Amino acid sequence: MQIQVNTGNGIANKDALERWAAAYLNDTLGRFREELSRIEVQLTDDSRGKKGDDRRCMLEARLNGHAPIAVNHNGESMDDAFRGATVKLIRALERTLGKLDRHEHRARHTIRKDAQEPADTAADSS
Repeated sequence: MQIQVNTGNGIANKDALERWAAAYLNDTLGRFREELSRIEVQLTDDSRGKKGDDRRCMLEARLNGHAPIAVNHNGESMDDAFRGATVKLIRALERTLGKLDRHEHRARHTIRKDAQEPADTAADSS
């Protein structure tokens, strides 16, 4: 899983920030590693150092063979914005991948369906 960190509006793109973000995302999103090809991180400070909820983190996860998922979170600090966006991304991935699993499950045959066929056949021959 590739992680790309972009910064803008008053945030210096430091190597330490990239290493920390990559380590944190690899740790928290490790269970989705096989489904994800890349995660893009966009950090901005709209207040340019002033107080307020103007630090924003946008995370975009690229799923293998599916449309990307993007989430945003604003916070008082970059840490708050980044961690909040990560929580939202986990929920979005769980929801999306859960729907895919359920959809694939519906396409398969179940034991219950196979067990009903002989009973229907027995009722028709009477």
